[in-house]
Amino acid sequence: MSELTPAIQTDNLTRRYGTLTAVDQLNLTVPRGVIFGFLGPNGAGKSTTINMLIGLLPPTAGTGRVAGFDIRQEPLEVKRRIGVVPEGMSLYERLTANEQLELAGRLHGLTPAEIKQRIPPLLEIMGLQGSGDRMILDYSQGMRKKTLIACALIHAPQILFLDEPFEGIDPVSTRALKNLLREMVDQRGTTIFFSTHVMELAERFCDQVGIINKGVLAGVGSIAALRAQAGLPEEAPLEEVFIRTVGAEVKDATLLSWLTGRAAGELPAGG
Repeated sequence: MSELTPAIQTDNLTRRYGTLTAVDQLNLTVPRGVIFGFLGPNGAGKSTTINMLIGLLPPTAGTGRVAGFDIRQEPLEVKRRIGVVPEGMSLYERLTANEQLELAGRLHGLTPAEIKQRIPPLLEIMGLQGSGDRMILDYSQGMRKKTLIACALIHAPQILFLDEPFEGIDPVSTRALKNLLREMVDQRGTTIFFSTHVMELAERFCDQVGIINKGVLAGVGSIAALRAQAGLPEEAPLEEVFIRTVGAEVKDATLLSWLTGRAAGELPAGG
């Protein structure tokens, strides 16, 4: 992939389910060597977009290019160059973490020597160095997520797709992973494309952000650019930018007055 070639580029990418349009003529360009946050409300089309880009879901119309290869015409070339941590846990429960990582390495064409060299440091940075011989069946949700991330990294992908990557992972491992991902971007030019609902994480971690709403790209660019687009001041948090961009209405908690103890229209304590 040339340095001038975008890591990800879509051309009217569309996915319909009957009468429902989950992703509607998406035109998105993600440059190489950035951490790109893909944000949106529940059901906005984030996972559908990712699944089309990684070749799990065929587009209804339009197309895209990942690492310079067409997702429709060259799906194997795309898959050779990407790592994926999907929304669901896709691990073989009767394998150990060592065996799961070995399988991932072999599927990506690594030599036995490369696999043997890469597994120990991956387990160590995930905090799993003492658990590599335990079956996935005995792992907690956080340990499974960390194993899945290690599998996505073992072949040193050019582009890494992460769907809610830090959900269920302890703070120490989260910090180590964020440091690792930033080094991959800064030192190797890896591109990280990830979705999250945690606005604070996206604000601190991302170089660029795209916001999708009802299948349509509502905004894209740096957080500073999105603030300006939304007509908000420089100090406005990303959460406020997101709410303004998608045109969301924050529900009034007094609808549940038996829980809040507050009548409709009444200001909260201290307000």
